[in-house]
Amino acid sequence: MKILKFPLGQMQANCYFLIKNNECLIIDPADDASFILEELQRRRLKLIGMLATHGHFDHVMAVGEIQQSLNTPLYINKKDQFLLDRLEETAEHFLGYKQIILPIKKTENLDIEEFSASWRMKIISTAGHTPGSQSYYFPKEKIVFTGDTLFKGAIGRFDHSYCNKTDLKNSLVELTNLPEDIKVYSGHGEETTIGKEKNSLPLFLQYFK
Repeated sequence: MKILKFPLGQMQANCYFLIKNNECLIIDPADDASFILEELQRRRLKLIGMLATHGHFDHVMAVGEIQQSLNTPLYINKKDQFLLDRLEETAEHFLGYKQIILPIKKTENLDIEEFSASWRMKIISTAGHTPGSQSYYFPKEKIVFTGDTLFKGAIGRFDHSYCNKTDLKNSLVELTNLPEDIKVYSGHGEETTIGKEKNSLPLFLQYFK
């Protein structure tokens, strides 16, 4: 499996292309539909799904526009639907100006069986940053996509009204219990490993006292 990372949009959210043969899964379509569609065409890739680690605007703003061209669903935990419902409002709050965001037409809960034959993926519920945050773990490739739950040297914020500190703490413990050589691809910034972040866990956990 080949992995391409594109930091997109004003918030520089990481959009990941996961490629096998000519098929592509996108994790967190972020905020540049034109770029994504051009890359798919240029690389002659068939988009078979878009996976969201969570529902924050900077990770999913491109979805509606992509779906204007490709009838590809966004797979997202339904607990984050409320975030999709307020995309324009939230984007305007954080970016400081009104965004025109095309509505997301098709969302589905991810049925792991649909992708398991060729992608061998496991879904880990990593709630806390948002109620529906989830990570995508590929044991064979030794990689995990953690969204905004775990970063290189940092953890997801938990100061929104819908955040849950206890859930986030439990999610961090679960992630750092993965094998230490697992490579971590997060929602922003650079890659790291479970081993490196496990060493930082006591520092992270002090925030939850």
